[in-house]
Amino acid sequence: MPIAPEHRDLYRAFLDQGLDTWLARLPDQLARGLDRQRFGDLPAWEKAVAKLPALPATRRVDLTRDTVSVEAELSQSQRRQAENLLRKLVPWRKGPYCLGGVHIDTEWHSDWKWQRVAPHLAPLKGRRVLDVGGGNGYHAWRMAGAGAAFVLVIDPSPRFFWQFQAVRHFVGDADDHRTHFLPVGIEEVPERLAFFDTVFSMGVLYHRPSPLEHLVQLKETLRPGGELVLETLVVEGDATTVLLPGERYAAMPNVYFLPSSAALCQWLERCGFENVRVVDEAVTTTDEQRATDWMTFQSLADFLDPDDPTRTREGYPTPRRAVVIADRPG
Repeated sequence: MPIAPEHRDLYRAFLDQGLDTWLARLPDQLARGLDRQRFGDLPAWEKAVAKLPALPATRRVDLTRDTVSVEAELSQSQRRQAENLLRKLVPWRKGPYCLGGVHIDTEWHSDWKWQRVAPHLAPLKGRRVLDVGGGNGYHAWRMAGAGAAFVLVIDPSPRFFWQFQAVRHFVGDADDHRTHFLPVGIEEVPERLAFFDTVFSMGVLYHRPSPLEHLVQLKETLRPGGELVLETLVVEGDATTVLLPGERYAAMPNVYFLPSSAALCQWLERCGFENVRVVDEAVTTTDEQRATDWMTFQSLADFLDPDDPTRTREGYPTPRRAVVIADRPG
C-alpha cells in the first residue's frame, strides 16, 4: 500500500530514530486513527488542507516566539482563501498562530503555559521529545524551536491531526522535518519503549480513570534518566487530598481525579519517579482560556458560577493547574 504524502516524513523519522518495533504498527495505527467511516468530517478537513494556497519558496518561519508564525508573500485573494480554509478546521483550541498573515486567536493562550514551563526544563536542544495529548501541536512547534532533534505529538483527535498538517503546510521544511503527529493515544505506544529524553503530558492526567496507570505508561516511554513534564488540574490541600468530581467538572464529563500538588508528588514517587518537584501552580483565568473568533463555543467563563467565580457551576473549586517535573531513575 503506498504511503500518503502527509505520512512520508513520519515513516522516515521512525526509520532514522530506530523505532523499528513501532514502525511496524504505523500502518494500522494511521488507518484506525484516520478512519473516514468513523470520523465523518475527516474528508472535509483533509480537503481543506489540500486546497491551501501554494507558498513561495522564500518565507520566514519563527518557532521561538509566543505566536508560531510564518511570514509569506501571499496575494489578498490567497490570504482570504487561506483564512476560509483554516476556518473549516475550527475549533482551534491551542495556539496562537499567524500563518501567511492569517492570525488564529485560539481558545487557549498556550504560550502562557509554555512561559510557565520552559524555564524549568532540561535544555531541549538535541533531545527526543514526546508530547502526549498535544492537541494541534502548538507546544511541539515550540519544542522544535527550542532545538529538539525529534518531536512526536500523539493525540487521537483527527481534527487536531489536520490542524497540525495545515500548520505543516506553512512551516514547510523550516524545522528540518523534526516535528511529527501520530493520531493515537498513549495506550498505542509500545510497552517499555524507554526511548524519549523528555516526555510532556499536559492536560491529560485528569481525563484518565486510572491516573497511576497513566504515570507508569509515561515512565515507560522515557529512557533511564529522562525527564517527565506533567501539567494537570489540582486542588488545594495536603498529601491526602484528592477530589473525585461527580458527573461533570467545569462542564467536562470526563474528569476523574484531581489531587493536591502534594498528593500528585506522592503518586509520582510511588510510580518510581525521583527528583519530583512542583515548579508552578496557578488558577486558570478567563484571559488564558476563552471563546474567540476561532473557537466560538462555550469556554471557561461559561463554566464558572456567575455569582462566585472561585467555584465552577457545579460548586467545585475553580480550575487550578500545577506543573510537576520528575525524572526516571538512571
